[in-house]
Amino acid sequence: MARLDNLDDITHVGPGTPMGELMRRYWVPAALSSEVTTDGPPLRLMLLGEKLIAFRDAQGRVGVMDHRCPHRCASLFLGRNEGDGIRCIYHGWKYDIDGNCVDTPSVPAHQSLVGKVKATAYRAVERAGLIWVYMGDQSNIPRLPALEVTLLPQESIRINIMQRECNWLQALEGDIDTSHVGFLHAGAIDPDDLGEDHPMHHAVYNRAPEYKIEVTEWGTMYGAYRPPHNGMVDWRIAHYVLPFWTMTPNSNIRERVVANAWVPMDDTHTMMIKITGGVGETHNFAYIPMKNGKQMPGTNKHSYLPNTTDWYGRWRCTANPGNDWNIDREAQRKNIIYSGIDSIPVQDQAVIESMGPIVDHTREFLGPGDRMIARTRQAMMDAVRRLRDEGIAPPSARDPGIVWGARSGSFAAPESMDWRQAYREQLTVATRWTDHVGEAAE
Repeated sequence: MARLDNLDDITHVGPGTPMGELMRRYWVPAALSSEVTTDGPPLRLMLLGEKLIAFRDAQGRVGVMDHRCPHRCASLFLGRNEGDGIRCIYHGWKYDIDGNCVDTPSVPAHQSLVGKVKATAYRAVERAGLIWVYMGDQSNIPRLPALEVTLLPQESIRINIMQRECNWLQALEGDIDTSHVGFLHAGAIDPDDLGEDHPMHHAVYNRAPEYKIEVTEWGTMYGAYRPPHNGMVDWRIAHYVLPFWTMTPNSNIRERVVANAWVPMDDTHTMMIKITGGVGETHNFAYIPMKNGKQMPGTNKHSYLPNTTDWYGRWRCTANPGNDWNIDREAQRKNIIYSGIDSIPVQDQAVIESMGPIVDHTREFLGPGDRMIARTRQAMMDAVRRLRDEGIAPPSARDPGIVWGARSGSFAAPESMDWRQAYREQLTVATRWTDHVGEAAE
């Protein structure tokens, strides 16, 4: 399989980089709404290589801006959240949520700089329990993306966040690599442990799926399949959605929606924000009990270190590179847990972080099971280079409603039916949150 040796254009995300400029054409989920309280202390945010602060003023509005005061560059993280803005403790200059300087008390009144100084600030809005930030051209801000899971009633949404100590690209690619499921997560399971009616049975009965790949308006999609059984094919449909979203196929496509954001903090730290919606309240297949009534091995919940206020102090797992992700060699040796790591999210985290801060892609040898990864990398590179060289942003950046066409999940379809047709037919009978047009436009 062809190898893309130089992926610098898509691994680096800082200001002025090709991928960084592309990501700044999209809204970025940055934090839970609950992490920023009215009149409370500022929150440090590392986002796309920029050091920012977020605060909520007395009216409940969220501001996100460069952490440096435009006056002498003292950090506004130390600032006082006062009424309608954040006040720098160095000289008392104050800024509202839009970055406008509204008070310069250290300057004589006749020399006031109010209205003449502005902090670098980004538009922030809230949806689905998250604070979203737009870091591109502030005079041309698009609508929020029509990601179905973010449009569900708030009470049916669940959000999980984990920080990973690695580049965003390798973190994201773990989510569009489906053949690892039968090994990393389910390698210790015998098909008979699940029974033919268990939704994960096909993933352990045949651990070498084949793939169909499609380039879409929103990014790429795959259909993973095994040989047909009784004239039916089991399909697992998943998506990559520009610029950093994945939708995994771990539940029935008709009843459950998911979107995972792989938000680059910088080039070597990533915040995974997993949003799941219980349209029909079905569970992730991995957590459906086996025939003996027990959970699959390795499905324990992960835990977190206490949050701190430093730039990388949020949502860090207790299991981390410093303790070898708490791998249990005895459980691994006895095949109690294939990986020896007792939490599925940490299993993913361990293998991805073990590659290093930014994996050396020239050392990879991609195989047939990596077709989605290779095609997605190419789609990313095509998008960033078209923006850089021709000034043309991807369709989903210009029309955020496009992503409504993406939904992941599993289903069975007749062997004779084209997989794309089967996918479209599944969407027509799925339970969908259809009241999205107005909300997506907010």
